[in-house]
Amino acid sequence: MTDLTKLPTWRALGEHHRALLKQNTELSHLFAEDSQRFYKYSTEAAGLVLDYSKNLLTHETTQLLLELAQACDLPQAIEDMFSGQSINTTEQRAAWHVALRGSSSKDVAAKVEASLAKMGEFVEAVQQQRWRGFSGEPISDVVNIGIGGSDLGPAMVSEALAAYSSQSINTHFISNLDPSHLDSCLANLNPASTLFVIASKSFTTMETQQNATRARSWLLAQTNSDAIALHFVAVTNNRQAATELGIAAENIFPLWDWVGGRYSLWSSIGISIALSIGM
Repeated sequence: MTDLTKLPTWRALGEHHRALLKQNTELSHLFAEDSQRFYKYSTEAAGLVLDYSKNLLTHETTQLLLELAQACDLPQAIEDMFSGQSINTTEQRAAWHVALRGSSSKDVAAKVEASLAKMGEFVEAVQQQRWRGFSGEPISDVVNIGIGGSDLGPAMVSEALAAYSSQSINTHFISNLDPSHLDSCLANLNPASTLFVIASKSFTTMETQQNATRARSWLLAQTNSDAIALHFVAVTNNRQAATELGIAAENIFPLWDWVGGRYSLWSSIGISIALSIGM
């Protein structure tokens, strides 16, 4: 990998920066000299405006930054990411989260679409109360059990969009290994109307395993093992481990190894979000 600090363009950027400081360059002067500065140094996408005109930069700055990107072979790196190459050097795998947003080969896109379609059908069944618990009650509470990207992302989005959440379904997020976290949540829930989402790419994470096992025992204390299929779903890349917990194969949603945790909201990991606010 190129050490960008040793590239000539990097040194040129440093010299350019020092020159701007030495000249006591002020933003007010830059705007006075160029009435089109905002339009030159801003961009818009997806309803958001990025205004970087109020930074200490000039045309020379942007040219040097573009040259640095070329020197670091950034265009090829972008191509490698979008084509699913193994760019995650620590785990020796792809970092293909863009595939979840429609930027991938036809084969992968078809898998993503199938996964989202399956998730959409499930979410609709729960929200329309066609999916019911062991006693025939509709689902009133969803408990997401995960950690890291399988917890923080869905929890953040669900909280941020709480104003749009369903009035009939409450979502809860459990990640702490301390059993009191799960116990305090379950104390206020009805087993007959509670759905658990076990979210773990590997299905071997200790915190998730222990909380899932504890949740399973809580449910079975009220009913029998047949109820697992009505109250547990999994999001994972390890189908065998999920079925060993008793989760029905048809209730397992895929999470591929090329999906990084911090980018997984667009995958089946987002199922708790969808159950809360809809697809």
